[in-house]
Amino acid sequence: MARNTANKQTPHTPASMPARSTNTEPMASSPRNSPTHEQISRRAYEIFLARGGTPGNPEHDWFQAERELRLGRQ
Repeated sequence: MARNTANKQTPHTPASMPARSTNTEPMASSPRNSPTHEQISRRAYEIFLARGGTPGNPEHDWFQAERELRLGRQ
């Protein structure tokens, strides 16, 4: 039986951000150069670790990661 992971939240995914499928194909309505959910998630986690793993604002980390990836920097 296949597991449904479409609604699974990860520890570094802000609660206000809907979890997406782990499919790496770009969504039909998004531009091809948009970072994937997994890429943003990984970068947000790196930002969390760079801060020493101290509590912060997960939404801020998420949006910073998305912004950095869209601009092509890390």
